[in-house]
Amino acid sequence: MKTSLRLWLITFSSFAILHAAETSTPEQKLGALGLALPSVPAAIANYVPAVRSGNLVFLAGQIARGSDGKFLSGKVGRELSEAQGANVARTCALQLIAVLKAEVGDLARVKRIVKVTGFVNCVDEFTAQPKVINGASDLFVAVFGEKGRHARAAVGVSSLPAGAPVEIELIAELEPIAP
Repeated sequence: MKTSLRLWLITFSSFAILHAAETSTPEQKLGALGLALPSVPAAIANYVPAVRSGNLVFLAGQIARGSDGKFLSGKVGRELSEAQGANVARTCALQLIAVLKAEVGDLARVKRIVKVTGFVNCVDEFTAQPKVINGASDLFVAVFGEKGRHARAAVGVSSLPAGAPVEIELIAELEPIAP
């Protein structure tokens, strides 16, 4: 029973990603994936969520919040598995997309996701940080298509704010506004 459920979930996820890839706007792709953008979380310290410099938008690191609004916590390799860490990274990515939309208004203005930096709060022996951060990278590609392919760093750390398992920051390039 579990095997057939897993097969169904994999098939459904693959179908959703393929369907999203055929849809035109990033917002439509999010809908095709069954995702809705969360509210933009307030900064938890003395910083702003986004800064523009020319056609670049630098997004502050996001740590995942659950549906109750509380921060997710735990250490990958101890309280969370690699797959659970990847799901947390996906949540961080969805929050980053929400911040990006709040900053630029229309996600179709995104020319490219330039750089993603992911931090994984993990035990010393854990070495699959890239697989965890793939949870975010895969979502950026599913939502933005080729524009979502990016340079990236995936780093293991001993702790993160609020005990978060993952923190991700992002740099995006915008299409220039026509004069």
